[in-house]
Amino acid sequence: MKIALGGDHAGFELKAGLVESLRNQGHDVKDFGPYSDEPADYPDFVHPVAEAVEHSLYEFGILICGSGNGVAMTANKHAGIRAALCWTSELATLARQHNNANILCMPARFISYESAVAITDAFLSSGFEGGRHERRVNKISC
Repeated sequence: MKIALGGDHAGFELKAGLVESLRNQGHDVKDFGPYSDEPADYPDFVHPVAEAVEHSLYEFGILICGSGNGVAMTANKHAGIRAALCWTSELATLARQHNNANILCMPARFISYESAVAITDAFLSSGFEGGRHERRVNKISC
């Protein structure tokens, strides 16, 4: 699977661990930054991830900042992006099944690395159920 990752300084450590974990699982991963925990503005990294997913260069995106809110708000400005803020595996599964989410957003200050791995695995292994959900998802874009 082709996966794009990005975030901000608060999410750097968690992102770095996920990049390594996903690569070890055989995924094609692009880290859009940041590349250190020095203060960074998340939109500088979120927009390229969202554009890569929006234009089907990558199947999914994963964005991580302190609360997860900033990256989700930014990514959702892009047409065709359905970024979901998830802090449990159950939310990640539902985001894929019911909302056809294509970008996973996580709050680095509120979850452990182990939780992030479980949330990511749930997100990537779940599929969109379609049906009644498809009608709703089709109404999201303006």
